[in-house]
Amino acid sequence: MPKQKTLFEKIWERHVVADYASSALLYIDKHLVNEVTSPQAFDGLRLANRMLWRPNSVMATADHNIPTKNRQAGMHDRVAQQQLEALEGNCAEFKVNYFSLQDPRQGILHVVAPELGDTLPGTTIACGDSHTTTHGAFAALAFGVGTSDIEQVLSTQTLSMPKLKSLNIQVDGLLPEGVFAKDLALGIIRAFGTDCGAGHVLEFSGSTISALSMEARMTLCNMATEAGARAALIAVDEVTLAYLKDRPLAPSGAEWDAAAAYWRTLNSDPGAIYDKQLRFDANTLAPQVTWGTTPAMTASIDETVPTPDSIADPSARKAAENALAYMGLRGGEAIRAIRLDKIFIGSCTNSRIEDLRAAAQVVRGKTVAASIKQALVVPGSGLVKQQAEAEGLDRIFIDAGFEWRDAGCSMCLGMNDDRLSAGERCASTSNRNFEGRQGHGGRSHLVSPAVAAATAIAGHFCLPGELQ
Repeated sequence: MPKQKTLFEKIWERHVVADYASSALLYIDKHLVNEVTSPQAFDGLRLANRMLWRPNSVMATADHNIPTKNRQAGMHDRVAQQQLEALEGNCAEFKVNYFSLQDPRQGILHVVAPELGDTLPGTTIACGDSHTTTHGAFAALAFGVGTSDIEQVLSTQTLSMPKLKSLNIQVDGLLPEGVFAKDLALGIIRAFGTDCGAGHVLEFSGSTISALSMEARMTLCNMATEAGARAALIAVDEVTLAYLKDRPLAPSGAEWDAAAAYWRTLNSDPGAIYDKQLRFDANTLAPQVTWGTTPAMTASIDETVPTPDSIADPSARKAAENALAYMGLRGGEAIRAIRLDKIFIGSCTNSRIEDLRAAAQVVRGKTVAASIKQALVVPGSGLVKQQAEAEGLDRIFIDAGFEWRDAGCSMCLGMNDDRLSAGERCASTSNRNFEGRQGHGGRSHLVSPAVAAATAIAGHFCLPGELQ
């Protein structure tokens, strides 16, 4: 009887070029390139007099360090300008498909590739960004890689990889009203830790996952890297196929029929054995808010900030003490009582059209609190922005007092002018709340778009249904 295989094993085995004792050489189908992590890789190719192995497998656009307003005035600093010029020059020289800042398809790579149908099931994907795990929502084995890896993929179409283990997190239950994929991701990381997936490819399964939209699945897989996972996967189902059908770069006609037939096999066989299995009950999950400096330092919105003395493990207790000192919080404070300075709705985690619709529904007819210094809505791509504007979402946000921006990573990592100042506190739909992540000394609280929107109106953490 043939061995029952996990989804990870099926994709991995189809892409192994050479198998070694503790590592493998993996064929990479698709490579996504941005302006921050690629210049040195192209320089390496140039110095070695190498060309790209398969230029049409590469898609490039600037996203990390670009302005999200007044683009006609140019880049915000010299380094950003040099990065943009290097990307444009490298793409022209090496004949890479590049979306300029004027192209409506420009945006965050992890939003752009899926919406164009360039992320396809059963493929392998590499990108110089840790949140490449996002593409696992399509049963694509997708890795964030470093600059030397980028050069290897560009020149050889392969990636040297350690042999990874498999982790399955089965999630069952019905998400309560007002609870979203972002809350699910934070709840899982809170329960199992930021290292539960270290050295593993994390496959999400279960009734809760099957009920999620593709955009929600992308949010969940995006956050898998915050659980330490090297990649994330969700099996193909009819939701996957419905999303991909008729996308500009997806197969069509007879090619679609053949592809879809193969894609339907991309699931773990019954009885397949994982190296590690965990279970999570979604029935009682509440909206989540991070209080500390890792995504695991999370509480439900109805809870209080934990008191370090209540934490038994000495290292975890010390980490909590350090986090509270940085965040300017005291143990025992009600999460709802924490007041905010800025609001950020965007990032590769939560900047798709469903996220913007959820936030707009909350703020419609309301006004951002006077205590909020700045509230940003940054679409994930030019196409998301176009669709939101066609639906009138931009006017809802602007009328409420939000700033409506061009596509980009924006305040997620504070590389451009969208950042926090020291001591400022932000409710953010992004993926990381590390010290200084959104600006030196800035304090980040990760939340869903709905909670971020409600918090903008109330001035403190709040649920949409509680707004007057």
